[in-house]
Amino acid sequence: MLAIKGGKFLTITKGIIDGGVILIDNGKIKAIGPDLKIPDNAKVINANRKIVMPGLIDAHCHIGISEELAGQAGADYNEAVDPITPQMKASDGIKANADEMGLTAAVKTGITTVQVLPGSANVLGGVGCVIKTAPKVVVTDMIIKEPSGMKAAFGENPRRVYGDQKKTPQTRMGVAAILREWLERTKIYMNKKERAGDDTTKLPEYNPKLEALIPLLKGEIPMRAHAHRADDIAMAIRICGEYGLKMSWEHATEGHRIAEYIAKRGISATFGPAMMGRGKWEMRELNIATAVKLYEAGVKFAIQTDATSSTIQYLPIVAGLAHREGLPYEEALKVITINPAEILGVNDRVGSLEKGKDADIRILSGDPLELKTKVEKVILNGELVYSR
Repeated sequence: MLAIKGGKFLTITKGIIDGGVILIDNGKIKAIGPDLKIPDNAKVINANRKIVMPGLIDAHCHIGISEELAGQAGADYNEAVDPITPQMKASDGIKANADEMGLTAAVKTGITTVQVLPGSANVLGGVGCVIKTAPKVVVTDMIIKEPSGMKAAFGENPRRVYGDQKKTPQTRMGVAAILREWLERTKIYMNKKERAGDDTTKLPEYNPKLEALIPLLKGEIPMRAHAHRADDIAMAIRICGEYGLKMSWEHATEGHRIAEYIAKRGISATFGPAMMGRGKWEMRELNIATAVKLYEAGVKFAIQTDATSSTIQYLPIVAGLAHREGLPYEEALKVITINPAEILGVNDRVGSLEKGKDADIRILSGDPLELKTKVEKVILNGELVYSR
């Protein structure tokens, strides 16, 4: 058993505990409170004068599936030869290596859970997964949820990739038309399978693309819709409404333009990346203050890094900058902990310090939103994975 005692515990969902104790057993939080007896056989971490909080969560990144410094040899996030590749799985491209720098940076920052998604070259790019960031021998041992959503892309990326190849889609009309075509094909495929029942002779010919889209049409997974512009996400919302699909807005660069609209429809968003240049026209309105507009409109949102590398370490910095712009302090903590956990559907395991949840814990020298604060220890699944 492991015990953490002393310090200020930021539970995120259950308030603040000063000078408390966390008991950890078999990778889970067994108990947390101000007056807990520590068993004699427990290994004790003294967190006196420290801040103790749950591990951070990045709701949208590409670490592991893109190896830093490896160039094309490590770029496994876009199968950019076909605009429709829903049968791809991000987990098949993740390198579970201890020397993968994106994973290493995440662990050292105290980012213990991430959603890894395919890239945004394709209208439908494949399914993502939620993983713990401590590298294992095989990626299977890192996954806590798969599939976590179907990646779809709107706007400049698919238009540029396939426009350069002189293929559809070259326009926003083309993106929408291709998406509707494949959703309609999937509906027909599902109906044929249902009518066939147990008669295998009547089953339609197996189609891996359509099979991959069935969970999306059934509402078992959401569409993770890459879009920077308000008009692009409006298109995505319209199409999802036509087919009864669940969705989240990935990037939300123009979230300030359309925050009330998506709030009324109960659509969640992951905002970012905010610490990068405006690399394309559709990002021209990038502004960290957009996070405040999303909050004020009542949108459930998280901050994301979109990291393909060690830039994932900027996650808590962006939360601090959002607080500077006017996001309330408690909300700035939630958008990198419990909010992404809820958006990803893993809040029963991570996102807060609560009894029964995974023991993913970040011990800090000071305020988590302060730039000079150091990450002193990181515990993941009850194991010490980093110590400064």
